[in-house]
Amino acid sequence: MNEQQVASLLAKHVPEQAVDYCLLLWKEKPFRLHTTKSRQTKIGDFTCKRGEPARITVNEDLNPYLFLVTYIHEVAHHYVFEQVGSRVEPHGTYWQQTFARLLHPVLTPEIFPEEIFHLLSKHMRQPMASTFADVELTKAFRAFDYDVHTHIVLSSLAEGSIFQLNGRTFKKGKLRRTRFLCAEVKSKRQYLVPAEALVNNVQLSLELI
Repeated sequence: MNEQQVASLLAKHVPEQAVDYCLLLWKEKPFRLHTTKSRQTKIGDFTCKRGEPARITVNEDLNPYLFLVTYIHEVAHHYVFEQVGSRVEPHGTYWQQTFARLLHPVLTPEIFPEEIFHLLSKHMRQPMASTFADVELTKAFRAFDYDVHTHIVLSSLAEGSIFQLNGRTFKKGKLRRTRFLCAEVKSKRQYLVPAEALVNNVQLSLELI
């Protein structure tokens, strides 16, 4: 993957003011960068296999501000791996410090809307493994999604509501920290689903009807 290809991809997905900086991060420690279709279980990832170049993927449907943060989140994993390998916790102190350092140059009100800027600045004092673990910050990001008016967020549904996620039907259960324990209707198996997951084909609980 050459510099022009990476620059072109970044220009499509991150705020214009952040493109040059994001490209600089790639130039300092090159990696394969790809976008993927929407994934409910994750919005980005970093992988590095023996004998192959490092690879970062980010969901293509993210709004520019969430794409930027996710990109730098994964680049921080890449930088940590380059420096110390896998000898530290994936989202431990070393990664937190690296993520905060790499995001700092673009964490400005000139790039992020005010609604996001203040919450993100607070979040970055001790960044979490998943941005979605910070509910208020997630809501701020969601407000700028391309299809914001069609969103149905799992946390907004009453317990017992039926919904679909990735083509499978679930019944919403109780909250477990940042995830809801939901039962797949067909198999009866239970899964922990992120509270801010986007769902569809909702049938509200009878408690609300």
